[in-house]
Amino acid sequence: MLDFLEFSFLDILDIALVAILLYYTYKLLRGTVAINIFIGITIVFLMWKITQALEMEMLSGILGGLTSGGVIALIVVFQQEVRKFLLMLGSPNFNSKRSFLKQLKFMKSEVYLETEVEIIVNACESMGKSKTGALIVFERNQSLDFVKTTGDQMNTEVNQPILESIFYKNSPLHDGAIIIRDNTIVATRIVLPLSDKNLPARFGLRHRAAIGISEKSDAVCLVVSEETGKTSYIKDGEFILYENSFTLTETLKSDLI
Repeated sequence: MLDFLEFSFLDILDIALVAILLYYTYKLLRGTVAINIFIGITIVFLMWKITQALEMEMLSGILGGLTSGGVIALIVVFQQEVRKFLLMLGSPNFNSKRSFLKQLKFMKSEVYLETEVEIIVNACESMGKSKTGALIVFERNQSLDFVKTTGDQMNTEVNQPILESIFYKNSPLHDGAIIIRDNTIVATRIVLPLSDKNLPARFGLRHRAAIGISEKSDAVCLVVSEETGKTSYIKDGEFILYENSFTLTETLKSDLI
């Protein structure tokens, strides 16, 4: 009767791999509206497996039907996330050791430096006070090499004076975006793909470009408006709301982990 409680090594390995898969799926979806759907589907799946183990045939049959019939629905609901996952797998640098470790988030301290988020947010606030426009793109798992070639290559550690001098209106580097990877400014004067979304008139090309690159990759962006001085946080083609600079800092830190 209790045969299902007997575990072999392969059973433990199976459970561990499923747990890892669920964890990284959750990390991928966290902060999006899809996370609630993912949690609901996970609960239904777990209930199905439990009722199967307890030999509750009628209930497990119903839950099994819901689970098997939901595969197509999952693809439709999570099409953006599925696309990003496939892009990550197909990335030309996925097979490199550094990229592989970074994408799986293992051995973080040995792979790359933690981004100084506080410095970047403080720089955005300072530029906002002087109505200095800025567009900062953070490279995450997916390579942004396809847009880096449109600008000037750079290899400078992030600090507030450098950020403010780049976007100073008389600076030769102020046009376009900059890309930050780990804690390094790797490129400036980048031309980004523009989004086709209908945006309110108060949002200009910087916001449209930030949305565009976040739609085509997993990058996140900070945009400082030269009209209002306000800083916008862009992720997955959407504006992410935050209450204050502390909340913005913590949200950005969480997304860059």
